[in-house]
Amino acid sequence: MGRTEGAVMKDPVLVFDGDCAFCTTCAGWAERYLRQTLASGGWEAEPFQFADLAGLDALAGGRGEVSWERAGREVLWVTPAGRVYGGAQAVARLLMRSGGVWAYLGGVLALAPVRPFADVLYRWVAKNRHRMPGGTPACALPRR
Repeated sequence: MGRTEGAVMKDPVLVFDGDCAFCTTCAGWAERYLRQTLASGGWEAEPFQFADLAGLDALAGGRGEVSWERAGREVLWVTPAGRVYGGAQAVARLLMRSGGVWAYLGGVLALAPVRPFADVLYRWVAKNRHRMPGGTPACALPRR
């Protein structure tokens, strides 16, 4: 049973692929280093395999924005207000929430002129995550 199941959200949740060693390593790094900043707000990291995706989707308005398929394809940032960000924009929101220099980097990634480039880079990393440090063949995204 995941931490998001049946609970009232007070902090955003980072939903990631817990079966991917690269994704798990990145989420662990974020938990270890991005939470250490003094300005950091609270947030939770939850593998989508254990998260209450239906509950998170209901919080987001029940439009299918939080799904098994999407969470397996890209990291998600779900806010207590029900906003859902995916991929590079989820990373940007995580960085902004972390405060300090990280918040500036996140702000840059969220800028309209930068977003397309951040999205392309994120998609490339996601597509090649099995080749990244810590990645394994099990990390490969299924072919569409």
